[in-house]
Amino acid sequence: MKDTKVANLLKKEAKRQKSVVNLIASENYVSKDVLDALGTETTNKYAEGYSGARYYGGNEVIDQIEDLAIERALKLFGLSPKTWSVNVQPLSGSPANLAVYQALVPKGGKIMGMVLSHGGHLTHGHAVSFSGTFWKQVPYTLDPKTEAIDYEALKKIAKKEKPHLVIAGYSAYPRVINFKKMREVADAAGAYLMVDMAHIAGLVAGGEHPSPFRYADVVTTTTHKTLRGPRGGMIFARRDAGHGNKLKDGEATLFDKIQKSVFPGMQGGPHMNQIAALAVALKEASAASFKKYAKQVVKNSKALAQELKNLGWRITSGGTDNHVFLVDVWNGGKGITGKEASNRLEKAGIIVNMNTIPFDKRSPFNPSGIRIGAAAETTRGKKEKDMITLARRIDKILRK
Repeated sequence: MKDTKVANLLKKEAKRQKSVVNLIASENYVSKDVLDALGTETTNKYAEGYSGARYYGGNEVIDQIEDLAIERALKLFGLSPKTWSVNVQPLSGSPANLAVYQALVPKGGKIMGMVLSHGGHLTHGHAVSFSGTFWKQVPYTLDPKTEAIDYEALKKIAKKEKPHLVIAGYSAYPRVINFKKMREVADAAGAYLMVDMAHIAGLVAGGEHPSPFRYADVVTTTTHKTLRGPRGGMIFARRDAGHGNKLKDGEATLFDKIQKSVFPGMQGGPHMNQIAALAVALKEASAASFKKYAKQVVKNSKALAQELKNLGWRITSGGTDNHVFLVDVWNGGKGITGKEASNRLEKAGIIVNMNTIPFDKRSPFNPSGIRIGAAAETTRGKKEKDMITLARRIDKILRK
């Protein structure tokens, strides 16, 4: 690279990544093949529109790349193209969610989502997000005793508030989501059920978390995190009017509505290098080795959480069923804020993020907890014994 300043910065970042223990639940390490695809000539091509219906010429090969990504995405999650399809053009998870709301929820309509401080996401209706600016959030929280979802409580909220769309899927929820019960919540309101599986997509693909597709109307996801692909987004949608509903004469399918919402409703030309890299990652995720990886992610997460618990740290909800968990470093008797804990660990070469915990009384800018994820270090080959050693190291650093 001729630009030595950028080249040196890139070298520094590569060195940093190799030198730390990465416990950020939203991050992972892609393969060399994915990186190679990101840096190809597909970056040069403008491909506004969809395969077979572009607004620019010269997209014959580009169409094949996008078609391949779509085919592999449907196959990975066991979906029939007769009943489901997928849009692979969203630039990330937030635009994917926005496209769904724009397509299915009227302006000023209600979106039922978990509050941010309990494990939800900014784009699930939070006031500072577009989702809370253009639509009204119907918030729900966790049970104060179990720190888990109370599905009957959610059903009561849905019956009363009648949201247009119910969201399942979270950024900091360590338990298995019961999608059947979430379907019942949506049905109680006559609402669409959208599952945001950004964090658990790789676990779903690997068979380590129940699939949402039997019950959901729409499923959004990022393509990094546990799926271990490039940064991007996907929207899966049914080719009907919604779960259990037949199309009326002339009515567009959910997928058709979302297609129009992504383009021309929101985005212009897609990032084709990103889609090419996604096609590579989807093939990798279909391999038997990926299923072993997903299984090891959950084993590692449980081992790390359990050892920290054994050492006296409070783990919210008592543990984890997936790749992520929250450690209450403030109320667990240690008197350390999440920010301080994160800073201490980073100085020691362990990267986590400060995070609110359910019913947190502290500020999100200096909360009571930290969020820990096992996906990235599992990619690096870590096993349960390594996680136990790591837990003891974390304990030692935080008790100084």
